[in-house]
Amino acid sequence: MAIRLLIADDHEVVRTGLRSILEGTEIEVIGEASGGDDAVQKTMELAPDVVVLDIRMAGGDGLNALGRIKLEKPDTPILMFSTYDNPTYVARSVALGASGYLLKNARCERLVDAIRRVAGGENVWTREELRRVTGALATPRLSSDIEVPLTQRESEVLRQLALGLTNKEIAMALSISYETVKEHVQHILRKVGVSDRTQAAVWAVRKGLV
Repeated sequence: MAIRLLIADDHEVVRTGLRSILEGTEIEVIGEASGGDDAVQKTMELAPDVVVLDIRMAGGDGLNALGRIKLEKPDTPILMFSTYDNPTYVARSVALGASGYLLKNARCERLVDAIRRVAGGENVWTREELRRVTGALATPRLSSDIEVPLTQRESEVLRQLALGLTNKEIAMALSISYETVKEHVQHILRKVGVSDRTQAAVWAVRKGLV
C-alpha cells in the first residue's frame, strides 16, 4: 500500500533530491510546499500519510507549521528534516509532537526507513536525541501556570530564542546590540527559572508564546 508523502522545503534541489531517493519505493510524493504556511495549507488539502518538514524556511517557520498542523490534524505523522543539529529545534519538535528529527546528511536508507516507520504509527526519536532534551522537557517550572513578568523586549527576545536563533541573529533581527541580547537572555533564564536556552524555548512553546 502506497504511503502518501508531502515534502515541505524551501529549496527546490532538496525537494527534487527527495523525489529521486523515493523513486521505486512505495512512498508516493503527492505534493510539495516551499514554506511553512504552504505546508499547513497543503496538509489540510491533501491529507498526506506523512509530512517531511524543513525547519528554517523563507516562507514561514517549520516549527510553527508543525504546531499548527498538529492542532488541526493531531494524528498526522510529521518528520522534521533539517540542516541544523540544534537542541532547541529538537526540544521544540518533541514538545510539539513531531514523530522524529532527521538531519539532511542522514543516509538515504535511514530517511526511507523513517518515513515507513512513522507512517506505521511509530516515532523515530533516538535515545541520544531524547536524552539531550529530557532535562528541558521535564523541568517542573515549565509546566506550571506561574505568570512570569517579562518585559516587552524580553518577550521579543524569548520568541526569537525559541525559534532557535543565536544571540547574534537575535541582535540583527531586533536591531539591538549583541551585549544587550546576552543581558536579556540572562534575565529571561532567571525569571523563568531555567538553566539554559533549550529549557526556556520549551517553556515558551508551552506558554503559547511561539
